[in-house]
Amino acid sequence: MFVFGVIQLVVIASPFEYKTCNLGWKHVHHKHNEVSYQQAWCNNNDGIMEYKNKDFTRVDCLTKNNAVEFDFANKWAESIGQALHYQKMTGKKGKVVLILENPKKEMVYFKRVEALAKIHDFDAEYITPKILNLDKNNKCKNPNCKCHKEKKS
Repeated sequence: MFVFGVIQLVVIASPFEYKTCNLGWKHVHHKHNEVSYQQAWCNNNDGIMEYKNKDFTRVDCLTKNNAVEFDFANKWAESIGQALHYQKMTGKKGKVVLILENPKKEMVYFKRVEALAKIHDFDAEYITPKILNLDKNNKCKNPNCKCHKEKKS
């Protein structure tokens, strides 16, 4: 904590890993694509991936009971709006499946989603890279995942 006059500034370390793209934009870096998590979870839950709604929006995974939205922890707030929209469009209960790449550091984001789920009547759960059944080189089973394309640093 730094003190400047009467104003206190608290420096908080981000739980996310950032990279800069070739255009100079800073973004959160994820080791695996969202769709890799989506495929693993949806297959485990007998869901339909990319279900198309009447308004042409797409539910990440439609199961017997839920219209599911997947997102990384840094996009927790956005995931809630999408899940509620899919709930309205499908008549099935909305669900957020938040991807926590580093659960110890990112659990605070799931707790936010979980608290709002109780108030706004949607379901919430989180998943970790464990669902991907990574091989010894930390590669997942989705051949189109960026984990198969990234160069070792």
